[in-house]
Amino acid sequence: MSSTAASGSTSLTDAGPLSLCAREPHVPADRLVAEMVPPPRFDSVRFATYIPDPNQPSQTDAVGVLEGFAAGLGAARPGEGRRGLFGFGRAKAKAPAGPRGVYLDGGYGVGKTHLLASLWHATPAEPSRKAFGTFVELTNLVGALGFQQTVRTLSGHALLCIDEFELDDPGDTVLVSSLLGKLVEAGVALAATSNTLPDKLGEGRFAAADFLREIQGLSAHFRALRIDGEDYRHRGLPKAPVPYTDEQVTEAAHRAEGASLDAFPRLLEHLAKVHPSRYGALTDDVRAVCLTDVRPVPDQSTALRLVVLADRLYDREVPVLASGLPFDKLFSEEMLNGGYRKKYFRAISRLTALARDAKPLVTE
Repeated sequence: MSSTAASGSTSLTDAGPLSLCAREPHVPADRLVAEMVPPPRFDSVRFATYIPDPNQPSQTDAVGVLEGFAAGLGAARPGEGRRGLFGFGRAKAKAPAGPRGVYLDGGYGVGKTHLLASLWHATPAEPSRKAFGTFVELTNLVGALGFQQTVRTLSGHALLCIDEFELDDPGDTVLVSSLLGKLVEAGVALAATSNTLPDKLGEGRFAAADFLREIQGLSAHFRALRIDGEDYRHRGLPKAPVPYTDEQVTEAAHRAEGASLDAFPRLLEHLAKVHPSRYGALTDDVRAVCLTDVRPVPDQSTALRLVVLADRLYDREVPVLASGLPFDKLFSEEMLNGGYRKKYFRAISRLTALARDAKPLVTE
């Protein structure tokens, strides 16, 4: 088995583990757009597989509203016709009146991404006319293609789903708000979620107001749906595993097919050389990521790059085996109390889950 040609990755051989640091993927624009679909762990989710908590009627209500929203997106828009990847060849559609977007407002881990992916699957349009990505992936797409090219690329879509809309970076928020304004004018339907901190009970109740304020002129296009519930990630989950030794991680990397092996400090340096939009391609054909010498992240820029990599690994369900410090020690107290704290808590949660998944790789 070999990696895809688009990624520029090395081939899998019997010579030893792969190295993420040896990869410098070059991803064409059409792949960036084509990969804007729900991640593999949400391939099979549907509204029918979302089990509402009987004690939380808002969950049942949200499913009904979203099913109706999806059904209403099946009609062709005025002036719509066939078009190429980058938006040429059709008349500009007139934006429909009334709310053309939904915002799923809820606390951490109550199933918002499940519902957002279910909306994507339920919308009666070809996959090429629906886009699904995180807020970070969307900003990375703009960085890779440019603003106008991104507008042209997405303006023929029936639906754009944005998971984990970030409200902590004013520059990126303005950028995405401007992009969404152009897409609304083109008749694109929108759906979004955002997360609150896992230890801030009740904070999610203010997320809708924050979201609508930040997107300013677009607020009239969104209907906010409150989804109450307990964080499912806190329901009986085992404690985060203790990191392994360098020897255990190295042996596992050599033994497991498709595993990569890198020193954590070197990987952090390498991430600075690869555009975040290519982090998905960086992990092509990698079945497990093995890291030695995990230590605290030295600065905020490096930390934010690591967050993106953690998201891509989590999306692809790639287990992470590590030595050194446990993942809840990656970020300093200053980082965890700062403006990007939501991203860091999410990264800790996801890397910890992937560390649990990696336990079978080690021979005790």
